[in-house]
Amino acid sequence: MRRIVLKLGSSVLTAGSEKLNRQRMLELVRQVAALHARGCEVVVVSSGAQSAGREQLNFPDLGKSLPAKQMLCAVGQSHLMRVYEDLFDIFGIIVAQILLTRDDLSNRLRYLNARDTLGTLIERKIVPIVNENDSIATEEIRVGDNDTLSALVASLVDADVLIILTDQPGILTEDPRRNPAAALIEDIETISEEHYALAGGAGSAIGTGGMVTKLQAAQIASRSGIRTIIASGSEDDVIRRILAGEKIGTHIEAAHSRSDSRKRWLLTERAQGALVVDAGAERVLLRGGASLLPVGIREVRGDFERGAALLVLAAGGKEIAQGLSNYSSADLRQIRGMKSHEIAEKLGYSYGDAALHRNNLALL
Repeated sequence: MRRIVLKLGSSVLTAGSEKLNRQRMLELVRQVAALHARGCEVVVVSSGAQSAGREQLNFPDLGKSLPAKQMLCAVGQSHLMRVYEDLFDIFGIIVAQILLTRDDLSNRLRYLNARDTLGTLIERKIVPIVNENDSIATEEIRVGDNDTLSALVASLVDADVLIILTDQPGILTEDPRRNPAAALIEDIETISEEHYALAGGAGSAIGTGGMVTKLQAAQIASRSGIRTIIASGSEDDVIRRILAGEKIGTHIEAAHSRSDSRKRWLLTERAQGALVVDAGAERVLLRGGASLLPVGIREVRGDFERGAALLVLAAGGKEIAQGLSNYSSADLRQIRGMKSHEIAEKLGYSYGDAALHRNNLALL
């Protein structure tokens, strides 16, 4: 099963006009629905709240102040979601709104909560519609553009591929506004300063980012072990054709495998505590591919919150792994040595069967 993060820019949703283009949006939703029917998991990162807000308020001239933009987003976000709900409902698909800020993704506990929420939605066959929380985000906490947000979400949900749809065919050798004969760069193995120079500056008047932000997003995804395709949202059946292997747009390769990426990320975290495990848990962990369950924990060292980086120690003190904790130190002290099905009864809630899930565990 493939997990796809699909980023839809404002210029794609409006088809270059001042308001949401329902016909264009319906075509994109139809393609997502077709993937959904085939068992693919799709997360949509959508721009367009400001455009939807301007449309709802009959295109007022409000200047460029941040509060005015936030007001437009507050008005437009519900309108945008209503359009998505109506269009996805045609195909019998439920959607959910997720609003994020930079703080949600840099704070470990909020990061885990966001990941768990998205994971549960995907598991329930619900399509998440993600946008930056522009109505309250300030410059200090905002992600900055939905290209970057799409890459962070792709890493968050461990996506197989990030598809960024825009109003250009991909990364070009020159600015197409200056030279209509600019050629498409079909493949990029490693993003360089030369590529950033080719990408130029800002994009359309409707969107907030140009090709530079798309390259920045692709670089984030690449470092997370995720392949990125930047392509035109006006291409016929573009999503299906990309996933079928057709050469459309610019393809940016992952820098390394996802498992390597996750391991490198985990091992850069400073451990805030440690778990001492029994011989059985040690054997299972060292074989690879297993989670650490509470039943195998003998001792909890340190005080930490859920989401903290922890060392895993063998009984003799040898460091064997490092991972992110699904539970706080107080919780783990209560459930250590217990079987997973006893967690909810003991704590009154559960964050899953594992103390450290295998997806967030790197062997040393």
